[in-house]
Amino acid sequence: MARNWLYNRFNTFLERHMPEGLFARALIILVAPMVLLQTIMTGLILDRHFENVTRLLARSFSRDVSLLVQLYEESDKGAAARSRIEHLANETLVLGLSIREGEVLPAPLPEPLFSRFDTRLTRELSIETGKQFWIDSRGQREFVDIRVQVEKDIVFRFLTRIERTLATSTDMLLLWMLISSLLLLGIAIIFLRNQVRPITDLARAAQSFGTGRDVGAFKPRGAREVRQAGEAFLDMRDRIARQVEQRTTMLAGVSHDLRTILTRFKLELAFLGDGPKVQPLKEDVDEMQRMLEAYMAFVKGDAGETAREVDLASLVQTAARASERAGGSVEVDVPVGQKVRVKPDAFGRLLANLIGNAVRYAKRVSVSARVADRLLTLNVDDDGPGIPEEKRAEAFRPFVRLDNARNLDETGTGLGLAIALDIARAHGGELKLEDSPQGGLRAVVQIPV
Repeated sequence: MARNWLYNRFNTFLERHMPEGLFARALIILVAPMVLLQTIMTGLILDRHFENVTRLLARSFSRDVSLLVQLYEESDKGAAARSRIEHLANETLVLGLSIREGEVLPAPLPEPLFSRFDTRLTRELSIETGKQFWIDSRGQREFVDIRVQVEKDIVFRFLTRIERTLATSTDMLLLWMLISSLLLLGIAIIFLRNQVRPITDLARAAQSFGTGRDVGAFKPRGAREVRQAGEAFLDMRDRIARQVEQRTTMLAGVSHDLRTILTRFKLELAFLGDGPKVQPLKEDVDEMQRMLEAYMAFVKGDAGETAREVDLASLVQTAARASERAGGSVEVDVPVGQKVRVKPDAFGRLLANLIGNAVRYAKRVSVSARVADRLLTLNVDDDGPGIPEEKRAEAFRPFVRLDNARNLDETGTGLGLAIALDIARAHGGELKLEDSPQGGLRAVVQIPV
């Protein structure tokens, strides 16, 4: 239980803080281990490099000091001998030696914390010289001050540049490691982007197809699994297109046959005249005609219509004028010249259903639309009786008639909102019902454009 809890918490943390994009996530998965490994390896390599080079330099310096001390002890210790030793130390070995008479070693300095250099140099000097000595590696910025008690009143002072005794230059090593890491990271990013691009192309194609737009020249590419997914998508698209085509052909045939029968009915009724018994029959036939058109519109959907850019204000004004001719009053607030990419005929049916539905049951109707962040938001508000919140989901069900009939279309079949919802979803959007500021019902259509 505790293991599962920790695992779930860790996954939740990752989901909350990881970026959403596939490329960014894959890049982190690729870069994070590389950075961690490079950091560990850099630390190990630099530590080993520093240790080895410092040990060799300290040993070499200590042996040079030991050689000079030995030469002094084997000489006559006169002025000429001291001069020769100083010349050898300063000109040949570059140790910065000065021989001091009448001096003793200063008091020992506090041992620095975490100074492996002092520890290593102290050890090597002890082994090589066997003399007492004093070290100050921090008193001067670029030099190390080392004093060796050769005799009771003779001190060898070495003021040597710190590079002579300590490995300090690791800049080039770090630079080459950084350059190689950036080069490998750049190559990895290029290959990773090429692997992710086919997936993003597939996602865009699927989104375009889902909103009824042309997929374009989509071609599966990339890794084998991505190509298989792309080919499966194309097969699915072709199957759906064939199914829509077959359904459209079948509906066209059914519609033609039914209209033919209704036309014969109308013709036979026309021969009967306008008697009191004939007029109700004519009204029934007209109602059947309207119901047939509503059923066909619902089943047909967008009928494979292609989306294209149209003027939003023109579409809304056309639907508003049609409703006004039926006796309604509609206020329109739509930006002039706003272009949207929709299926004009289907979107026109959506507007006609929503505006017509509002006009039939309200005195005041307003339509407003805005486009922001490539999302069209269209509101149809009225001051009618509205629909109770608990019944709004039921209002979208086909053939369901509510008590206040707010989900009916002009034929009274209960398909008005169902058709509008189907068209909105065919565009990749959604239709919602809310309370209107005017006191009635608000229909909110949101469609990506």
